[in-house]
Amino acid sequence: MQTRQPIVAGQFYPGRRDSCINEINECLQQEKLTQALPETIVAGIVPHAGWVFSGALAALVFSAVKQQNEHVDTFCLFGAAHGYYGASPAIYDKGVWMTPLGEIAVDEDLAGAVLKSGTAVSGSRAHSSEHSIEVQIPFIQHLFAGAKILPILVPPTEQAVPLGEAVGEIISGEKQKKIVCIGSTDLTHYGPRYGFAPMGSGSNALKWAHEVNDGQFIDLAVKLEAKKLLANAAENLNACGAGATAAAVAAARKLGRTEGVVLAQTNSNEVMQQKMGGSSSDSVGYAAIVF
Repeated sequence: MQTRQPIVAGQFYPGRRDSCINEINECLQQEKLTQALPETIVAGIVPHAGWVFSGALAALVFSAVKQQNEHVDTFCLFGAAHGYYGASPAIYDKGVWMTPLGEIAVDEDLAGAVLKSGTAVSGSRAHSSEHSIEVQIPFIQHLFAGAKILPILVPPTEQAVPLGEAVGEIISGEKQKKIVCIGSTDLTHYGPRYGFAPMGSGSNALKWAHEVNDGQFIDLAVKLEAKKLLANAAENLNACGAGATAAAVAAARKLGRTEGVVLAQTNSNEVMQQKMGGSSSDSVGYAAIVF
């Protein structure tokens, strides 16, 4: 059986089962749901940095999904393509993924339906060194026992939109299973470490990255503007997973959503100040959104 082994366990999140569960519970307790949520949640946007920085926001999205949909059969996980440069979205279409919490099965029926739509290709090898989906899976295993996954890496091209629409169409016709789409992205990577500092350095520059640059992308996601957020990210470098976000947004729109709900927004510099009492000249933005 095809098995995808974890590559960032012990780095982005704990590599041992007990430690992993403990940190998941810590992440779940760090942020509280205070916003009015959709009656049911069909999609969400999560960050994918190390859990110490963004795990609380990812946990917030999965908590909201759990609160509004007690049972989920499959999570369709749209991942950022950091090291995959293929033209088409790539599906991990069979087998299982392993994490410190054990194995989780790929929804091969859903994979087949998406492949049949012609909007993605079979590409398990593309997932071998990508972390943007992997860091979400322990949350799913912990909160949704028995759920399956469909991992899809989505380059930041216009092909993300028909992919999301096709997935939304497939889900809308599925009467037996509850399927939720999750798009994985971090936001502006600002500062000398990332070679992107159009507003210079210092607190005002980091404030601009958080409020203005990240804000533009978040607003377009909330408004379900899939094509516009792709263009905005290409112009302003405010999302590493614009394709993943566009696919999730397009799916949500196809499933009847007209707007999203921002659950939280932060950045790595804010987290450093809160947890470590220090600051940095660099910062990465994070947001938690549901639809």
